Amino acid sequence: METPQIEMGGFKVNSPQVPNGGLRPTMAGSWNSRGTVERTLRSIRIVIFTSKLNLLMPFGPASIILHFTSRRHGLVFLFSMLGITPLAERLGYATEQLAVYTGPTVGGLLNATFGNATEMIIAIYALKNGMIRVVQQSLLGSILSNMLLVLGCAFFAGGIIHRNKDQVFSKATAVVNSGLLLMAVMGLMFPAVLHFTHSEVRQGASEVALSRFSSCIMLVAYASYLYFQLSGRSNIYSPIGSEEVTNEDATEEEEEAEIGMWEAVTWLAVLTLWVSVLSEYLVNTIEGASDSLNLPVAFISVILLPIVGNAAEHASAIMFAMKDKLDITLGVAIGSSTQISMFVIPFCVVTGWMMGQKMDLNFQLFETATLFITVLVVAFMLQDGTANYLKGLMLILCYLIVAASFFVHVDPQSSDG
Repeated sequence: METPQIEMGGFKVNSPQVPNGGLRPTMAGSWNSRGTVERTLRSIRIVIFTSKLNLLMPFGPASIILHFTSRRHGLVFLFSMLGITPLAERLGYATEQLAVYTGPTVGGLLNATFGNATEMIIAIYALKNGMIRVVQQSLLGSILSNMLLVLGCAFFAGGIIHRNKDQVFSKATAVVNSGLLLMAVMGLMFPAVLHFTHSEVRQGASEVALSRFSSCIMLVAYASYLYFQLSGRSNIYSPIGSEEVTNEDATEEEEEAEIGMWEAVTWLAVLTLWVSVLSEYLVNTIEGASDSLNLPVAFISVILLPIVGNAAEHASAIMFAMKDKLDITLGVAIGSSTQISMFVIPFCVVTGWMMGQKMDLNFQLFETATLFITVLVVAFMLQDGTANYLKGLMLILCYLIVAASFFVHVDPQSSDG
């Protein structure tokens, strides 16, 4: 058998013979690169082309082009809001995929961190710009939207599909989450009461100091809650967003990762970066959009901004309620509200502290009262462990009252932000 020759620069040189007639190093390299390309294309197809919500993705680049070609703040705001919506949903998907590899403990922490990544990124950009009221109102709006609109629509849709019976869920989980939400209300209420009763030891400083102390306490409480959930209590208290089902559904529910671990990490980084870019345009155009759309900043912050972060949660909560898996619905809606109130808000106070911004827990009387009444209404709705379409309708109608209230509400501090 002749030794194969390769022509290099006009000269023929002998190459090492390989038993199967191939050139092993070259072939292995080409196969590896081909496999990498195939994996990358498959990953792009799964992440970008499987969700119908991704049809909104082109609005992201369009908002940047509009920003540089026109001064129409209303359009830039709407386009960047629409552009971020599918990214928020895909961030949630990438987090879920990564959680499959990491196990429940790290998965729970990942969910706590990236579950509301969009809200956190928007809040940090607004904090950087000194728009403290926008941060407070957008996070408050996210809690209200999850507790009233998302949960209400889920209960309503599930109740219509299963109208001949009451749907049931774990009372224990609902009670623990309600307790944490009431603790968050307590954390927000005392700085507001201190401010409005003019009973501070040092005017202005005591309120901020109390907020920072309370935020640290709330973060400790939330960390304890996560540990409590993830340390073998899953038989009574199902973890946030966990898809625990009865034995007959276990095989059906067992999740398999659709993308690799490092692919999920890469997508998390790419999506977070893109959300960060669009968030900057979104935050910078809020005041201009308020003027051009003739809407109060409070209404934009409390009602419109949360739509961006909650679109994915809204869809999945309704889908699980229709499948009669209300524990997952509660994990998505109430679990997300708990995350924002006990983790994201205190985190923003501590981040503002590091940035030198006087972000505090004084959300003003109107906002604090709205949150307190909302938590009470939802706690009463959840106390018997059953859901039906009437409860869902009542929660949706409560949200409409809240939305109307913020539409006619003039923020006393809007000039400061």
